[in-house]
Amino acid sequence: MEKIVDIIDAMAHEKNIPIESAVEAFEEALINTAKRCTSKTSYFETIVDMDRKDYKIEQVVTVLDDSDERLKKRLDRYISLSEARDIYGDDIEVGDELRSDFILEEYGRTASANLYQELQYHIQRRVEKVLFEKYKKKIGTILIGTVTRVDSKENTYIEIGELKGILSQRNRIKGERFRMGDTLKALLRYVSIDKEHGMFLELTRTSPKFLERLMEKEVPEIADNRVEIVASARIPGQRAKIALKTDYPNIDPIGATVGVKGTRINAVSRELNGENIDCILHAISPEVFVTRALSPAIVHSVKILDAKKKRALVNITADQKAKAIGKDGINIRLASMLTGYSLELNEIEGVTQRERPKEQEKTKNTDALADLFIK
Repeated sequence: MEKIVDIIDAMAHEKNIPIESAVEAFEEALINTAKRCTSKTSYFETIVDMDRKDYKIEQVVTVLDDSDERLKKRLDRYISLSEARDIYGDDIEVGDELRSDFILEEYGRTASANLYQELQYHIQRRVEKVLFEKYKKKIGTILIGTVTRVDSKENTYIEIGELKGILSQRNRIKGERFRMGDTLKALLRYVSIDKEHGMFLELTRTSPKFLERLMEKEVPEIADNRVEIVASARIPGQRAKIALKTDYPNIDPIGATVGVKGTRINAVSRELNGENIDCILHAISPEVFVTRALSPAIVHSVKILDAKKKRALVNITADQKAKAIGKDGINIRLASMLTGYSLELNEIEGVTQRERPKEQEKTKNTDALADLFIK
């Protein structure tokens, strides 16, 4: 018995799980093994004493009234009152539990083999539970791993700690290619379990949250909450917009995010396969926020058509309309995603001419440069 209990202690340390979880696994393994040796309908209870390095299995049979419907199912965990009194005497009452020691060693090597299999199974379930809880807390954070293979469906498999991560093609930035041995950063979407892969981590590089987490790592003011990313929107690999605000009057949120000569924002852009990143100031007023979100276009005016359904009409001159829409509609799509408003452009007469402030020239990223303009 001492050897078995010592094995439990060793397995807990080897698998890096709490000793309590290992003991629970051992108790379940004992009960299931005892049922294999008797019947599935039998009922057992176990006591494991790690201090004394001892364990005990008891088979429990409950006394029922002779008319109880459960007796008709002929379950081994129940006995009728009349039968119990015939065996144990007239002192027996309905509801009594008849306990007897179950000696597993008496069932030979078959029982030992079954116990070993059951123990492995339940220990593995505990290991998976610990890992699941560990990585569940990391959902929404950036993980770093090494690429181990890329399959025929362009799914990229990454080794991350004790588990494998999977970056599917739809979660990969367009144009990216990875090879074995590459070090990769990605955002953890969720922890999943299936028959094909077992427990794995689903990763993404296309989520706006990935952009936000990269910004946190690159910009100290964002990491310590002096500058807040209120909203973000991305068309992965092409362009992104982030709305910033701060409660500190001595901090320029856009300047802090862009960095000297664009060093900070360009570092994030490189990680995102050259994605252009526009920084704008957030505004409480939806009209102002929409106006800023549509930069580099200069908007004439914004009218909120329906605040509940979030519909807005944007009045804009002909010379600014192309900028507002952007190539393939990227700019207006990003502005809509960023603000949450469905935007309708209304062309009005006139020409808008306005020079760009010199302070906008803070980054090599031309799209980010344009979007630093704030009306």
